[in-house]
Amino acid sequence: MGSTINSRQVEDVGHVVLFPFMSKGHTIPLLHLSRLFLARRLRVTIFTTPANRPFINQSLADTSASVISLPFPQSISPKIPAGVESTEKLPSIDLFFTFALTTGHMQPYFELALQTLPLVSFMVSDAFLWWTLDSADKLGFPRFVFNGFCTYAMSVSKVVAENRLVHGPESDDELITVTRFPWIKITRKDFPEAFTKDDHDQPSQASEFHMKAVVAANRSFGMIVNSFYELEPVFTDYRNNECEPKVWCVGPLCLVAQDEPHDDRHDKPIWIEWLDEKLEEGSWVLYVAFGTQAELSTEQLQEIAKGLENSNINFLWVIRSKGSEETAAWDINGFEERVKGRGMVVKEWVDQRRILMHESVKGFVSHCGWNSVLESICAGVPILAWPMMAEQPLNARMVVEEIKVGVRVETCDGSVKGFVKSEGLEKMVKELMEGEKGEEVRKKVKEFAELANKAVKEGGSSWLTLQSLTDETTLSSKKLDDESGPHNQ
Repeated sequence: MGSTINSRQVEDVGHVVLFPFMSKGHTIPLLHLSRLFLARRLRVTIFTTPANRPFINQSLADTSASVISLPFPQSISPKIPAGVESTEKLPSIDLFFTFALTTGHMQPYFELALQTLPLVSFMVSDAFLWWTLDSADKLGFPRFVFNGFCTYAMSVSKVVAENRLVHGPESDDELITVTRFPWIKITRKDFPEAFTKDDHDQPSQASEFHMKAVVAANRSFGMIVNSFYELEPVFTDYRNNECEPKVWCVGPLCLVAQDEPHDDRHDKPIWIEWLDEKLEEGSWVLYVAFGTQAELSTEQLQEIAKGLENSNINFLWVIRSKGSEETAAWDINGFEERVKGRGMVVKEWVDQRRILMHESVKGFVSHCGWNSVLESICAGVPILAWPMMAEQPLNARMVVEEIKVGVRVETCDGSVKGFVKSEGLEKMVKELMEGEKGEEVRKKVKEFAELANKAVKEGGSSWLTLQSLTDETTLSSKKLDDESGPHNQ
């Protein structure tokens, strides 16, 4: 499933356009998906912006994929600094919805570029790029929406919204039964504020964006999901039997990269060298990372440091570089000196999947972004769930309560997104790495790792789903072309 096509030695069976949202967490899975399409002899064209193009070019340098840059509409919103074309570069996550809504101004450029391309069989665009559906409709080809959520989160959110379960008199932390799935209990704090408030008279940017994305997703031809059927069969069946559009589980897409070689002869990253040393010592390592978007206060960073220091567990802690102003506010150097030899702090981008696949890594303190959850499952590494934002609290519930591949961090007040004291972190780190519960979830996650690998191999559930998707769309496209001639020229 991870093979690539370097040159077109055989005739293409179709042409797919991919348009990822301007964020690495959204882009990387679609780049993996592009390799799967190329391996099935589809021509691939990827759209992006000038600042994001180098990353995509480098990622797909060994393939025949074409990359087209569209100008990012910077001047539309003065709040977005010049040169910022991805969410990682935003000075604050508070600007996310401004940024996301601004992308809609790319639509005219997108449609002009589409009209210069060979016949398009279908398009896969990120759910956040809602406006691409209109472009596909105008030019007469189907749009698949790529949703970075799991079917569990999508299904629970749909039921909660339709039944207005978080609009009642309950407190923010009171457990509410999800009517369609009565074994699941949620709280209002499991959802973003825009999801739980009625603001129809004066809709916020968050509500406006959410509505645009949901309406466009529901009108799309299908939904491609980075998951596999065996991980969440109940919720995949619910989506396909009781909802529209159809979902196509084709993941875990991170497994596409499993056979890509790493040439460490000349430039082995220092964090891999450190993990190698721990492996030689026979020591287990806890990996700690919270993604590129989460913003942690100085106080919370200090508590994390204290908890890790007191745990006496070996750890590799990745702190996002954008948070350098926060890390400078506390004694990071003194901390590193005190844990030297047992702990390592990294303040640069790392290949997370490579870390999780390292034999020494036996636990992951994670914000439960869906990519991170999947990478951890595929590596057979159990999770200490610490959700921060977006759908992460739902992912954490799935990890801890539904598939039981992790435990949850202890917050001061017991709430979903509460402050975590060093004592609470230390306790759960020890439980994950050394306790009985940790052993239980470690065994369970390894079972799912095996199922994930089977799903993407030839004849597996995800392999068959992707084959069905490409067969259905390319055959329909050829039939339409034969009947009416080129539809996007």
